[in-house]
Amino acid sequence: TGVHRLYQLSKAGKLSVPAMNVNDSVTKTKFDNLYSCRESIIDSLKRSTDVMFGGKQVVICGYGEVGKGCCQALKGLGCIVYITEIDPICALQASMDGFRVMKQKEVI
Repeated sequence: TGVHRLYQLSKAGKLSVPAMNVNDSVTKTKFDNLYSCRESIIDSLKRSTDVMFGGKQVVICGYGEVGKGCCQALKGLGCIVYITEIDPICALQASMDGFRVMKQKEVI
């Protein structure tokens, strides 16, 4: 769900930070989305930024299977993870999983 809003922001020229869509891979399944993205998000970010992530604040847009995996991975690196989610059930699940849920306009 989060990527649709990012596309809108990008099209309007209002996306102020780089973003990537991990969800549209050829091998997309629930298993791949949840578990494989935990590896790919860490590998992609470390290769592209060459920074340490402990204590960094990160925003994950959407708490579907990909969002959940990304949150778990980044939390495991010591990041402070914020979630934006338009589906109230997914937002509640993110909150119950210990993440702070915010409106996208508050964090981007």
